[in-house]
Amino acid sequence: MKRAKKAMGGAANRAAGGSSALFEQYCDPATDEIGPEGRKFLRTLHLMPINLCVLAVLLSLMLAVHAGVERFCSDINTDPSDRKVLLLAWKMRAKRMGFFSREEFQSGLTALKATTTAQIQRALPGLEEQVECNPDSFRDFCTFAFKYCLTEPSQKLIDIDTAVTMLAIVMPREPLMPRFCDFLKEQTEYKVINFDQWTSFLRFAQEVKPDLSNYRDEDAWPILLDNFVEWGRRNADRPIDFT
Repeated sequence: MKRAKKAMGGAANRAAGGSSALFEQYCDPATDEIGPEGRKFLRTLHLMPINLCVLAVLLSLMLAVHAGVERFCSDINTDPSDRKVLLLAWKMRAKRMGFFSREEFQSGLTALKATTTAQIQRALPGLEEQVECNPDSFRDFCTFAFKYCLTEPSQKLIDIDTAVTMLAIVMPREPLMPRFCDFLKEQTEYKVINFDQWTSFLRFAQEVKPDLSNYRDEDAWPILLDNFVEWGRRNADRPIDFT
């Protein structure tokens, strides 16, 4: 028993050492993080309206600015704006968009049982399978994605452009998602959405048929979704805008 525990402890230490060594290849020594380089860039980002940074562009910009992250994404053969990067951030429980702390990086790689870029690359399809096949994981991923967009400590809302882009990344296989995104882009009443509206759409997409035929007026959906149903029925025959 003691030998078994010792062997397990040794394997864990080797894994931690491997992920730490990998982290060192990409981190900024000044901050001990993998993330954007330069405080001037960060100050500029905080002054930018989020609706000028559609999420795919924002991810690409933030993740590619620091050469370490650019190399990391290149080494795992993944574009910084790819869904797999968001899945990796989810697995690492990253708290800030565009940043991986040492603790986040190591805990994420431990969960993936990976210590090299080749192992990370092989593990990424498994993350996609996990969120597509496990409802609890999918809900957790969706929750993480919304919170990951909150770039300020007191921020509770995300703008419509960011929501539309993130929905396409987070739930690309949900039949109602493209139509809902069309609605969000066309309507003018809402400029932002909150967490309740975000999570309600997840449940809505899982419970309501793509043709909206089983939607019931008496169900307690947010008004945003009631408006979507009215819009969807009026525009049932209109082609979906995939741009």
